[in-house]
Amino acid sequence: MSLILPEFEYVDRATETIRYLEHGWPTPLCRWHSHPEYELHLVVTTRGKAFVGDYIGEFRPGGLFLTGPYLPHNWVTDEVTHPAPVKIRDMLVQFSKESIDRLSDAFPEFNEMSEMFELATSGIEFLGFNSTFARGHFESIRDCKGAERIVAFLKFLLRINEHAEKRALSVVKLSHSEGNSKHTRITLVVDHITKNFSADTSLSEAAEMAAMSPTSFSRNFHKMTGNRFVEFVNRVRIGQACSMLYATDKSISEICFEVGFQNLANFNRHFLKMKKVTPSAYRTIARCELLGENG
Repeated sequence: MSLILPEFEYVDRATETIRYLEHGWPTPLCRWHSHPEYELHLVVTTRGKAFVGDYIGEFRPGGLFLTGPYLPHNWVTDEVTHPAPVKIRDMLVQFSKESIDRLSDAFPEFNEMSEMFELATSGIEFLGFNSTFARGHFESIRDCKGAERIVAFLKFLLRINEHAEKRALSVVKLSHSEGNSKHTRITLVVDHITKNFSADTSLSEAAEMAAMSPTSFSRNFHKMTGNRFVEFVNRVRIGQACSMLYATDKSISEICFEVGFQNLANFNRHFLKMKKVTPSAYRTIARCELLGENG
């Protein structure tokens, strides 16, 4: 997995109002990035960590997400559970805020979706959405051309808008004004921590990496990620520990040190605070869940 600097992906709306993409894993397309478009994103296969704004959580096959303009995001497959390449991991559609606004101006009935689009500025996960139904809609969007593609897309928007269980993800809403050089330098640090979570990177080292003073770095890191630096490192480490708990037979002590914690008591305390269960209880619950999925 390789994270790169934020990209602002351009869609030429003179010829293509929406952009459909699908890709496997690993791929350079999977990175911490943001863009001016909304993104409707279906995870077809693999489990891993979803990074949306300040949110770090788990995803699984069938996960359906909607991210708003300029909201940084990435889905990172757990290489522990999925070491082999995957042909198709993601199906997604990108579309502009301007197109949605013009649609609502022309057809006021579409304003019924305005609340969903406002919530998408924080990122949305559609909990319990039928994954077969979702994939069918994405395939229809992919296979249609011209106006038929737009009709297929709008039908799907109406269906997800009707879905009751929408979970907002990020507490912090990142705006276009934050897509600047400070954002880029903070992203370098996010990149480093995500790939080197077990390393003992100090705040001063991170600040130097971002070419900022420690005080300025701390303030900007919290503003742009919603976390203090140490909290973010611990969240990434706990996320990796979760993967190892359900995918390996390593002891909790081994996992504690492998993900970068210096003692077991500290690891257990942070794990319980973030996951509301102990590591051993999490392992039991997660494995039962996996057996249920595979059965």
